[in-house]
Amino acid sequence: MQFTVNIKLSPRTLTGTLNVQNRGAVDWGWQGLIAHGCHSLVLIIDPSTSQTIQVLERHKANVVKVKWARENYHHSIGSPYSLRLASADTVGKIIVWDVATGAARCEIQEYTKPIQDMEWLWNQDASRDLLLAIHPPNYIVLWNADTGTKLWKKSYAENILSFSFDPFELSNLTLLTSEGIVFVSDFSPSKPPSSSGKKVYISSPHSSPAHIKPAATGAKKALNRVKILITNEKPNAESVTLNDCLQLSYLPSKRNHMLLLYPREILILDLEVNQTVGIVAIERTGAPFLQVIPCRQRDALFCLHENGCITLRIRRANSSSLALCCEEQDPDQPVQELTYDLRCQCDAIRVTKTVRPFNMVCCPVNENSAALIVSDGRVMLWELKSNLLGPKPYYSYSGSTVSPLYCPVSFCGIPVGTQQKKLPDLSLDNMIGQSIAVSEEQLSVPYQQEVQLKFLLTGLLSGLPLPPFVIRMCPPLTTKNIKNYQPLLAVGTSNGSVLVYHLASGLIHKELSIHSCEVKGIEWASLTSFLSFATSTPNNLGLVRNELQLVDLPTGRSIAFRGERGNDEPPIEMIKVSHLKQFLAVVFKDKPLELWDIRTCTLLREMTKNFPSVTALEWSPTHNLRSLRRKQLAVREAMARQTVGSDAEASNIESPMISLLQEAESKAEISHNISAREHFIFTDNDGQVFHLTVEGNLVKDGARIPPDGSMGTITCLAWKADFLILGDIDGNVNFWDLKARLSRGIPTHRGWVKKIRFAPGKGNLKLLMMFNDGAEVWDTLEVQMVSSMRTGRNVNYRILDVDWCSSDKVVLASDDGCIRVLEIAMKSASYRIDEQDLTDLLWCPYLLLPRSCLVLKAFLLHQPWNGQYSLDIMQIHYSESEEVKLLMLEQLNSISNDIQCRLLDPEFQLLQRCSLVARLFGDESELQFWTVAAHYLYSFSKGKELAPPNAVQENQSSPLDICYDILCENSYFQRSQIERVNLQEAKRTTYDHTRKCADQLLLLGQTDRAVQLLLETSAENPSYYCDSLKACLVTTITSSGPSQSTIKLVATNMIANGKLAEGVQLLCLIDKAEDACRYLQTYGEWNRAAWLAKVRLNTEECAEVLKRWVDHLCSSQVNQKSKAILVLLSLGCFSKVAEMLHSMRYFDRAALFLEACLSYGVIEVNENTKKFCNAVYADYARYLKMLNLQEGAILFATKAGDAGAELLKDLQQSKEDKPVS
Repeated sequence: MQFTVNIKLSPRTLTGTLNVQNRGAVDWGWQGLIAHGCHSLVLIIDPSTSQTIQVLERHKANVVKVKWARENYHHSIGSPYSLRLASADTVGKIIVWDVATGAARCEIQEYTKPIQDMEWLWNQDASRDLLLAIHPPNYIVLWNADTGTKLWKKSYAENILSFSFDPFELSNLTLLTSEGIVFVSDFSPSKPPSSSGKKVYISSPHSSPAHIKPAATGAKKALNRVKILITNEKPNAESVTLNDCLQLSYLPSKRNHMLLLYPREILILDLEVNQTVGIVAIERTGAPFLQVIPCRQRDALFCLHENGCITLRIRRANSSSLALCCEEQDPDQPVQELTYDLRCQCDAIRVTKTVRPFNMVCCPVNENSAALIVSDGRVMLWELKSNLLGPKPYYSYSGSTVSPLYCPVSFCGIPVGTQQKKLPDLSLDNMIGQSIAVSEEQLSVPYQQEVQLKFLLTGLLSGLPLPPFVIRMCPPLTTKNIKNYQPLLAVGTSNGSVLVYHLASGLIHKELSIHSCEVKGIEWASLTSFLSFATSTPNNLGLVRNELQLVDLPTGRSIAFRGERGNDEPPIEMIKVSHLKQFLAVVFKDKPLELWDIRTCTLLREMTKNFPSVTALEWSPTHNLRSLRRKQLAVREAMARQTVGSDAEASNIESPMISLLQEAESKAEISHNISAREHFIFTDNDGQVFHLTVEGNLVKDGARIPPDGSMGTITCLAWKADFLILGDIDGNVNFWDLKARLSRGIPTHRGWVKKIRFAPGKGNLKLLMMFNDGAEVWDTLEVQMVSSMRTGRNVNYRILDVDWCSSDKVVLASDDGCIRVLEIAMKSASYRIDEQDLTDLLWCPYLLLPRSCLVLKAFLLHQPWNGQYSLDIMQIHYSESEEVKLLMLEQLNSISNDIQCRLLDPEFQLLQRCSLVARLFGDESELQFWTVAAHYLYSFSKGKELAPPNAVQENQSSPLDICYDILCENSYFQRSQIERVNLQEAKRTTYDHTRKCADQLLLLGQTDRAVQLLLETSAENPSYYCDSLKACLVTTITSSGPSQSTIKLVATNMIANGKLAEGVQLLCLIDKAEDACRYLQTYGEWNRAAWLAKVRLNTEECAEVLKRWVDHLCSSQVNQKSKAILVLLSLGCFSKVAEMLHSMRYFDRAALFLEACLSYGVIEVNENTKKFCNAVYADYARYLKMLNLQEGAILFATKAGDAGAELLKDLQQSKEDKPVS
């Protein structure tokens, strides 16, 4: 009968507690994986299955930063999906990894100080390899992370602590320095910033008579105290300084907003007016903040507190903010501001001196799960779950109360009916709707489902406890135990527990709390039981409490092996189990040796007081078990013959012998074993070798061998076959060949030989030696060193214990809290993820070959050749090896059941499918494109009443989320800007702010309110006269010809003389906003022009301005075509989008987009479009052919008409030639 047993042990690293310098080294990538630093290692974790899938080892110093590369580009064979990660350490080295293979793609080293911060550039149109890093004290350097080339370097006046990129505008970068904040507005990948940036400080507001408020109490007082603003003057000592600012981040959910994190509050700044517009303050008893992650999909904040609790705060919808500010607000109402309500929180952890939260990361794709990294090596995975409370009508609520959260009406960009299936917890924006004030669109939906959120702990990874460790591998694999063998490693820890790891998977098998003090040694008594000993701290007399436990692994039961013995005696130095696991020798420091029978837990002999002190001991591999078994077999046969009555034959064996063996047989049945004779040798302080024999309960003295004069005190022994190896305190090793009676001494010059172990396996005479400063592997037959490892030269950790875990792998425990399984060469190296024996199937298409990954994506996206969707890749005409197909099938099987159901649902539209697959692949570029495309295709087709028959009509679509900024609908964008300026106005504290608010109101067309603000200027102010005249001008503007032409002339002159903003304002006053936009564009203010067009112009005029912007974005100097495509989508220029995608060679995206456009009827079908469609389909067919997807290629070649005729012929030819694989 054949047994297949998988005990292939791959090299791996088991990690433990983190170093304090690892605090900031964690990142959750778009690829769906978490990376975090542990000492000098980088761990890669799959959050969905909670398993460590890779440990990257190459840094020689502690890792301080890790960052996953962004996936914000179109993926193809030339630019495949790949797991790229950058990690940086305390000596300034940056390594860029290919995580799948564990290889370093490039290494960057320029300085020797710890990297303070680093980030990949998010705009990847020009290059996807750019990495910006802060090299202390004050350099920012842009690197090409593919080649390791330095592109440019820039130094600043102060020490830079961290930085944040503006997620809306690549040219904006903000540095947090030791003294303040530096705003850089001319960041460019091609050259270093020319200016030193705008330096600002944080300070308390100037007390101005116009804004003195009555004294507030309690919470209001606290809020007034932290109501701060940004100034250009350096603050004095007593005002708020930046030194205690923990973090600075742009808000990705809305443009030009930033948060500053302090231990007890989060400040939300509006950068247009450099003013605090929102404060999240902690109650007096609350745990202080450690970190905050702002979300993109919703205006929400994930906050980590010092007690390890993660809270989610979501911005409250301000119902009052849309009331035009000319209406007087109730003076008793609290001052309007951005309020973030606490919506849910997870459990805190038990914080101690050594256990505290280090960092938190949030899933960037779905923003609905967070991972907490704890200093003891634990990783806690919290997932956000939504709970539907059922449909409720909208009700009015006061701005000061927490507004309800509602379920969104759309799923994957398309509104769905109440009966249609959704994946409620797919992502944050699929869990809760927009929290902007109640709008007309929402009011048109009479009922919506209210939703509540909660955190659920869905995964926990724990590391090894603090070192020191002792390790012992279970007995080796043999032909006899192959049926039930498991490669288990017992790890004794300093807190008295023993952890048993399964080395094939690297997972913990059992954790047993056995001792009350540090475990000093472990020996296995069988495959399922072990002995471990621990000794307490010595008292004044040097006596300790010894604990020796025999543990049964399946039940976890442990018994005190020495019974009541163990209190107030010299410490146990070592325990040694005999070769047949019958006997145990217990060696003490200043006390004679004890010999025990393991099977019966009885003491066989305690040596006399004058017994020599033992320095090393080893059991002999020789015994008389075989001869005993032969005799036993003969007796059994004789007994069998005796019972049938053949007395003549039975007389061959003496009857007393039979009765003796019958007695032995019955004993053996009790203990399942025969008591065989075994030997052991030990050495004393003088180096004399003693030989003793143990049989049954008898112990006999044997020969004594005088000391070898060339060796010092013997510290360890190893015996296998005919070889006995002795190691001494001076680093000399003696090889004795007992058969040939030869001995050979080798000086290793490495000091005290602490441990010697032979490798398992018959005839395997490899030898592992451990020294104070490392380890060596020797070949006993050749008496030659095979490999060596030395602390300091090529490794930065000290070895605590060693053992063999298989015939060709060693396991090392080290003082950095890790346990490493290594090849005999003992070279620490990362491994390939696909070679690991992972316990759970892992969804990570990035691990497939680039071509297979693209095939998988094409297969999931669109299967028009099938009557119905299938997830079985084996059933399609795909010419590829079985091995590759099985790997792809494994990936498909690891997709969650909910998502599989949606993908197989015939009503699930192409646009929704594209959006969902982009999420699955963590493809930032695709996800943005398909979200905007789905929204506008649906809304434009609805405008024309052309929605496809299976699209739901009953629901209004929500506006596009405000995180898309300039891509949102004009009316929605305009409303959000009015809300913003109202907030700015409520928060203004200085004349400067008031002026900025008035300017914004004028541009937004809110003239009445602007006039009120202009008239507030005090008479002492130098601008009093100007502002009064401006107020008069605004109120008296008439649409008469002469006044219009005069103002236009003045505005033009102003613009020509460098007063662009003032000239634009005047043009807006006389409704010439289109001219104003043109001037702004001429002077390079493209974003400002787009903003003005959105808030002031009608649809056609706005489209003209934005189309000019698109041309600018497509120009070779700017090269932001992906942004240009999104702008065109928002304008409904779908044909132009398809043409651009095709010209950029995005054949897959172009073809699928065209399919969607045709199903929504938003592209007119005429001769020109037909020709273009054919060209797109022909190119997509060629792409599918290149991927070996024959059926898809044939279908699209057929659709392509004449353009695909030749290709179709080739495909059909090859189909006939080659049968389906």
